[in-house]
Parts: sequence; structure tokens; C-alpha cells
Amino acid sequence: MPKRSILITGCSSGIGLAAAHCLRARGWHVFASCRSADDCARLIEDGFDSPQIELRDGASICSGLQEVLETTGGTLDALFNNGARGMPGAVEDLPTDALRDLMESNVVGWHDLTRQVIPVMRAQGHGRIVQNSSVLGYVAMRYRGAYVASKHALEGLTDSLRIELRDTPIHVSLIQPGPITSDMRRNNAKQFFEWIDWENSVFAEDYRQGLVKRFSEKNEGLDPFELPAEAVCKKLIHALEAPRPRARYRVTTPAHIMNGLRRMLPTTLLDWMVAKG
Repeated sequence: MPKRSILITGCSSGIGLAAAHCLRARGWHVFASCRSADDCARLIEDGFDSPQIELRDGASICSGLQEVLETTGGTLDALFNNGARGMPGAVEDLPTDALRDLMESNVVGWHDLTRQVIPVMRAQGHGRIVQNSSVLGYVAMRYRGAYVASKHALEGLTDSLRIELRDTPIHVSLIQPGPITSDMRRNNAKQFFEWIDWENSVFAEDYRQGLVKRFSEKNEGLDPFELPAEAVCKKLIHALEAPRPRARYRVTTPAHIMNGLRRMLPTTLLDWMVAKG
């Protein structure tokens, strides 16, 4: 009996890498994609199939998926859309080109890849699509407007897709993690200093005492309630293997708390709590 196959994007580190190792240990044939050729080479050395997929490049998405399908004989049991980037900075400081670039990698590229996978799953008569969202997919946070926008967009797109596919054997789920240990902070710092003219911002002092200070700390430590990337795997396994997967899976205490607060509190009070937090 052939192994179940899954394509995971964003496997260079964090959740994607943890998921690749976890699912391989469970007997899945894992295609652990990355956008960097060097990261793909490292994963190949570790025994993975690792197609290079840059989510801002349609040709890369197409060629990466084709590599997977050539290996499997044209089938794919599951897709875990995970590869994403952050873009810290106040909305008014965010260059439009920066927002456009982020939406390409966090939303448009996922949509492109998913659209190409769905016909494969329809033809084979089954499939699982899991989208890695965030607690910021249903609440907002200051200085994270671009990332919040991308995750809110992903949530809406995924909800519509799930409804559209409800009468098919293709199941669609969202995973909504809170703070997870990853390279996101380091990657966020790179994006921030590349795109945000923070020293000339009205928020310069906030940045200096907050984001800039945090990005410069060598011994960062963990955020409150932060969990290792492996904490996502239990929920991912359920989404991929359960006969009736859930629409949403929340990971970490903050993800559960914020979901409850947004349902119970008026917007003004929730805004105040988030701003103070």
C-alpha cells in the first residue's frame, strides 16, 4: 500500500520543519518545500523530498507541484500551507509595495498552489487541505497590521473554500497558533529594517522601546505561554487523519483566551486590552 503523501510549504524551520519530521515518523511521504535552494538541499540531505517553492513566484509554484506529482504518479493526499512571512510596523508606516509583497507570499501564493491541488484531489476522490493561520487571524495587534491583514484574508478565503467543498471528499481546516518558537522574530526584524523608515515615524519612540529593542536582544527568551513548534503537530495530525476533521484548531493558551474574549467583550474593551497587552 503506497504511503500517504503531503506537500508542506515553509519547511526551513519552525512549524513546517516540525511537521515534516512528525509526519514522516507517522509513515507519510513528506514533500518538505522551502523557498531557498540552500534550505532544500539541507532537507534533501536529511532524507526528504524537498521541491523549491517560492510563493511569490507562480512559475516556482507550478514547477514545485509538478515535481511532487511526477514522484507520486499524479496524486497528492494532503496539502499543508504553512510558509509565510511577517512585516512589523504601523499601518501608516507600511509602504504599499511592502504590503503587496507580503500578501503575495501569505495569501496569493497559497491560493495559487491550492487551486492547482484541488483538481488533483477531485480526480483521486479525496484530499485534505490545512491552512496554518494564527491567533492574529481573528484578533488584531498594533504594529502587525500587514500580517493581521494577510491572516484575516486567509481565514475568509478558507471559510469560503470549506463551504464550497462541503459536498466533496476534500476536507479543509485552519490551524490557529498563538506564540510558537520559530525564526519568525529574526525574519520579522529583517523585514522591519528593510521596509520601515522607523526613525522618521511618529511612532519612533515606541519602536525604539519596543520592536527595535526586542530585535536587538541577543538572549530573547520565550514569550509568555510560548510553545515549541511540535505543539502544532497534534492538531495537524487530527486535521489530516481524523474521519471528521474540525474546521479550526487553536494551539496555545493565548489562542483560546483571545477567541473567548473577542466573543464576550465589546470591541472598545477588547481594543483597550490588546493595546495595553
